[in-house]
Amino acid sequence: MVVRTTQSAYLGGMHERVRVLYSGRVQGVGFRWTVQHLSQGFVVTGFVRNLDDGNVELVAEGEAAELDRFRATIAERMQGNIRDETVARSPATGQFARFEIAH
Repeated sequence: MVVRTTQSAYLGGMHERVRVLYSGRVQGVGFRWTVQHLSQGFVVTGFVRNLDDGNVELVAEGEAAELDRFRATIAERMQGNIRDETVARSPATGQFARFEIAH
């Protein structure tokens, strides 16, 4: 699996946003449901959704360390499905109240 990360600024322990694009065999395999289920074990808000190009997009906000643990858990659980993960970090906006599957 290849992981690419871009970061606008180091945010330390502050809240931040990650946008992750997953490619591989990530649609039609319960990926979104699994991510939503896993989110219940973390203090994160945001969404996961299928994209028309066959990828899955995750947008999540929370503390940096919590987001890293969340992503690591997704990668571990879905390791046979993820071929590539592209990560972009930015400041949190606070726009989400919970974590959900978006359509």
